[in-house]
Amino acid sequence: MLTITRKLEFDAGHRIPDHKSQCRNLHGHRYTLEITLTGSVIDVEGSSDNGMIMDFSDVKALAKQHLVDVWDHAFLVYREDMPVRAFLEGLPDHKTVIIDRIPTVENLAQTAFDILKAVFHDRYGTGLKLHKLVLHETPNCWAEISAD
Repeated sequence: MLTITRKLEFDAGHRIPDHKSQCRNLHGHRYTLEITLTGSVIDVEGSSDNGMIMDFSDVKALAKQHLVDVWDHAFLVYREDMPVRAFLEGLPDHKTVIIDRIPTVENLAQTAFDILKAVFHDRYGTGLKLHKLVLHETPNCWAEISAD
């Protein structure tokens, strides 16, 4: 199986409301997102994408549009975390993203995978698909999710 991977970074805040330690406090991370795609190599003479699964600049553009720019410099808050939601709603023009899961790195990886899976699915009719997504919360801690 041939794959390609594009890495992107973004900054976001979150908290884990019921965590026993420091993570229950408001804090942020420099997240690193790795998007791995698989599919047939494009074989169209004269095409800009000839010989590629997908042009890396297109991977970046789609990921930024649908995920990275949405989450970058936002506070990712669990929909049931009402004290933090009320606080953030009181801040004029604050960039807040409400998610359906507690924003652990595992749940953020799952949410990101769900969003990007639909974005890349068979984009060129070549069987393109999101194969794996890795989300680093810190350089030493990350979650991986794959299509398998």
